[in-house]
Amino acid sequence: MNQPPPIVLCFSASDPSGGAGLQADLLTLASMGCHPLSVVTAITVQDTIGIEDIMPLDSDWVADQARSVLEDMAVHAFKIGAMGSIENIAVIAEIASDYPDIPLILDPVLSSGRGDELANEEMIDALKSLLISQTTLITPNSIEARHLALEENEDGLSLIQCAQRIMDMGAEYVLITGTHENTPQVLNTLYGGSGILRTDSWNRLPHSYHGSGCTLASAIAAAIAMGLDISEAIEKAQEYTWNALNSGFRPGMGQHIPDRFFWAREEEA
Repeated sequence: MNQPPPIVLCFSASDPSGGAGLQADLLTLASMGCHPLSVVTAITVQDTIGIEDIMPLDSDWVADQARSVLEDMAVHAFKIGAMGSIENIAVIAEIASDYPDIPLILDPVLSSGRGDELANEEMIDALKSLLISQTTLITPNSIEARHLALEENEDGLSLIQCAQRIMDMGAEYVLITGTHENTPQVLNTLYGGSGILRTDSWNRLPHSYHGSGCTLASAIAAAIAMGLDISEAIEKAQEYTWNALNSGFRPGMGQHIPDRFFWAREEEA
């Protein structure tokens, strides 16, 4: 009998545009050779321009979806995106605590690319108190990192200070992406207990992309599920994501969407 591919369980909100959220996770994981399992945390009304509405699923439904597949299949990694409610954050944290040996990759989705809120302050507090402590790797962009790290009425922090504070919350590793920073190239930096572990520089691309963060976090989860160590996984995932963005397309009136199967179209050409 053929061995199954590595299995990654995703918790995320559904995006009907296929650009971000659960659809981005599934496309990325399948493209990288994994079998994705999907737990829907919320349903959104959105397109490539922005999010119009979000309806969180009942937390019992989230728990039942996850536990049914976890009791049936061996999972090699968790990937967590938008969760929709405090109750869903709590139940996902409880599930993760029952499987402490499964690496957990957390993409802290706080808002859409347009700035539509996906997590209020109460949800961010729950994220910090319940889930970050169980996280193997968290992948905030620089804006999200500052939002997670800054305390009330506090002035700005350097990114290395942000990373340290997030690790003080319990995250093992922090990858801060630099798309939103005013630098000639995009600098993505991995932090661990000993400080900066690696910094990767990527040419800036000319467009704005819907689902770039989801793609990167899912690609890292795929690489970790395949057995790569954290540094190798991040290197492989960044290369994959940059190529998906570079091959991206604009199907609607808003942002570009990464082409997660760019390699298949290259082969066809």
